[in-house]
Amino acid sequence: MELKKILAPLFLAAALALPGVAAAVERININTADAATFDRVMDGVGPAKSAAIVEHRRVHGPFRNVDQLIDVRGIGLATLERNRARLVVGPAQAPAARPAVPAQATARRAPAPAPAAAPETR
Repeated sequence: MELKKILAPLFLAAALALPGVAAAVERININTADAATFDRVMDGVGPAKSAAIVEHRRVHGPFRNVDQLIDVRGIGLATLERNRARLVVGPAQAPAARPAVPAQATARRAPAPAPAAAPETR
């Protein structure tokens, strides 16, 4: 019982000291992330390399797989492997959402009333 009281705070302190263990790894889509996101999420990648990734994507088009990051100047195999768990490849842009159809456009109109019959003349 006494051992639990001693070990619990130690485990808590260790978990807080190691944020990678305590929190889930943030994942980013390398085809949509901006330079600030690369800089924030990727280990060993600063503002210059982040900008190079975005520029490479702009010039060469979307990445087909994570391994293509080594084609970016300044990103080597070690950097790629250190960050592989944080990187995903998705569509270059999210599919455009269809605009909501206003309720008026979807409501059916009642048929127009029939014209009044003219009185019969004899």
